[in-house]
Amino acid sequence: MGFKFSIICGMFQVLLVILFSVLVDYGQHASPPHKRKGSAGSVVNSSETLAVNDVTVYYSIEVTIFSSKLRVHNNSYCDWRSEMDDTLDSSQRQPLQVSSPSQKRTRRNGTAVKFTLVTMVFQLVLIAVFSVLVDYGGHSLPPKPVSEQTKATGSNKTVAGQKRQEPPSPNDISVYYPMFQDVHVMIYIGFGFLMTFLKKYGYGAVGYNFFIAALVTQWGTIVTGGLNQIYGEGNEHIELSIQTLVTSEFAAATVLITYGAVLGKVSRLQLLVIGILEVVFYAINELIAIEFLKYSDAGGSIIIHSFGAYFGLALSRMLHDKKVLDSPKEASVYHSDLFAMIGTVFLWMYWPSFNAALVAPDYVAQHRSVINTYFSLAAACVTTFALSPLFQREGTKWRLSMVHVQNATLAGGVAVGTASNMSISPWGALLIGCSAGALSTVGYAYLTPFLTKYTKTHDTCGVHNLHGMPGILGGIAGAVAAAHADVNKYGYDGLFNLWGARAPKMNTTEYYDLVKMGMTFDAGDGRSAKAQAGYQIAGLAVALGIAIIGGIVTGFIVRWKIFDPPSQEQMYDDDDFWEVPTEEASEDVETGDGFTHEKEDKL
Repeated sequence: MGFKFSIICGMFQVLLVILFSVLVDYGQHASPPHKRKGSAGSVVNSSETLAVNDVTVYYSIEVTIFSSKLRVHNNSYCDWRSEMDDTLDSSQRQPLQVSSPSQKRTRRNGTAVKFTLVTMVFQLVLIAVFSVLVDYGGHSLPPKPVSEQTKATGSNKTVAGQKRQEPPSPNDISVYYPMFQDVHVMIYIGFGFLMTFLKKYGYGAVGYNFFIAALVTQWGTIVTGGLNQIYGEGNEHIELSIQTLVTSEFAAATVLITYGAVLGKVSRLQLLVIGILEVVFYAINELIAIEFLKYSDAGGSIIIHSFGAYFGLALSRMLHDKKVLDSPKEASVYHSDLFAMIGTVFLWMYWPSFNAALVAPDYVAQHRSVINTYFSLAAACVTTFALSPLFQREGTKWRLSMVHVQNATLAGGVAVGTASNMSISPWGALLIGCSAGALSTVGYAYLTPFLTKYTKTHDTCGVHNLHGMPGILGGIAGAVAAAHADVNKYGYDGLFNLWGARAPKMNTTEYYDLVKMGMTFDAGDGRSAKAQAGYQIAGLAVALGIAIIGGIVTGFIVRWKIFDPPSQEQMYDDDDFWEVPTEEASEDVETGDGFTHEKEDKL
C-alpha cells in the first residue's frame, strides 16, 4: 500500500510540473512592464508608472492561535534519532554517568551565576553602544520645519519668514512591516517549536531559541549596520528602519540554524558565545556578498541557510564527544513530535514572506518571489510524502516518518530562496521544490547516520538536510537563472535591480545610450550574464569557506571549560537548567550499566 502511494503521488507531481511548464505562467504583476499587455516596445522607461501590485493588497495574513490544555500520554516511538545505536560499534557506547545531588547543586549554582553576569554585562554593553552609534532612520523622525516666502492665494500679500512643515515621505512601515511580522513569527514560533522534538529538551529548545534570537537581533544590528556604515552609506549613525529589523532577524535565523546542529549539546553560556561570534562571521560574509561579489540572494539560500548549516556542522565536529552518541534522551515521544509539527506548519505558511521581505520596493520581483516560494514549498511537501514511506519500510509496513515531514517539506523554501525573485517560471519553482524535498528526505535517511559514524559530525536536528544541501541547490539554481537573464525577460529596471553589477560602467557608450533613453540607474560593473552566474557560484564557495572556518574557530573557543560545557548527564535534558514539573524531573533514567536510576527532583 505504501509503495503504491509513493509511486502514484510521485507520478502525479511530475505530471503537475509538466502541465505547469506548458499552461501556467506569471500574471502581469510578476512580469516587467514592457511585457505587459498594452505596453509598446521592448525597452522600459524608468518613468513608466507601475500598476499597484496585488502582493501589497492580498498578501497580508493574520493567524490567531487559541491555546488549549492537552492531556497526552508519553508514548514514544523510534526514529533515526533513537536508532543511532544501530550505526555505532559497541565500543562507542558509553554508560550514562549520574551525578550525586550535591554535585549537581554545586555545578548549577556556579554556572547560573556566571551566565547571569556575562549576559547582563553584555546587555549593558549593547545599551551603551546603541546610545552612541544607533539612531532612528528618517522615517521615524518628524518632518523638519523650513523657512520660505509664500504668497497668499488670491492676494498680493507676502508672508515672509513663516515656517511650515515639510510633507512627510512615504513610510517604509507600510511596505515592509506585514512581511517583517511574518518573519518575526518564523523566528520565534517556527524555529522554536520545530526544535521541540526531543522528549526531555522542549524547554531548552523553545526557550533558548527565544533568548538567543532576542540577543542576536540587537548584536546583529550593531555588527551588520556598523560594517555597512564603514563600507557603504557612511552616515553618522546606524539608522534604524523596518528593513534593518528584517536584516537583524536574518542574522538571528542564521544562528538558530547553527543551534539546530548542536541542540542539546551546548550550555546556555556556550550558546551565548556562539551567537556573539557567529554574527561577526555572518556580517563579514554578508559584506563580501553585497560590496564585492555583488550577487543576488533574496531568500538567503547562500548567506543564511548554507552559512548557518555548515557553520553548525563545523562547530558540532569541534564539540564531538563519542560518549553522547548513544544517549537514550536523544529521542522523541508522540506529543513532542506533535509540538514540532506546529513549528513546521508556521514556517511552511510564512516562508514566502521570508524570501520576499527585502525584495521591495521592486514589487514585480516581490510578486514573483511569493509565487515561486509558494509553489516550491507545495512541491517539496508532496515529494516528501511520496518518498518518505520508501525509506521507512518495516516488513510489510511502509510508514511515513515525522522527521521527514517536519523538515523535508520545508526544503523547497530554502532551495528556491536565491532564485525566488528571478524569472524561473512557475514550473521551474515546482522542479526546484521537488528536487529539494527529495534531496532532504534522502539526506535524513542515509546521510545523517553516515556523517555521524564516519566523520564524527553529529547533527541533532539534521540542519545539513534542511538548510545545508538545499541551500547549495538554491545557490546553483540562482546561478543558472542568472546565466539566462536578459533585458527581454526582465527589462532594464528589473535586470539592474536584481543584479546591480550588470548595469554598464560609468562613461561607457552603453551607459550614455541608456541615459539618453531616459533610464535612471546606478552605474555598475558591466557584467555579462555568464559572468554574473560565475559570481553567484563564487559567492556560494566563499560563504561555505567562511562558515566552516568560523565554525571551527568558534568550536575551539567554546569547548573551553570556562564556558561550562554540559556534562554527559545534562545533554538533551532540561532538568538541571529549568524548573521542571516534579513528575517530569523524577522520571527514571536508563543508563548503560544495565540499571535504572531515579533522577533527583529536589533542587
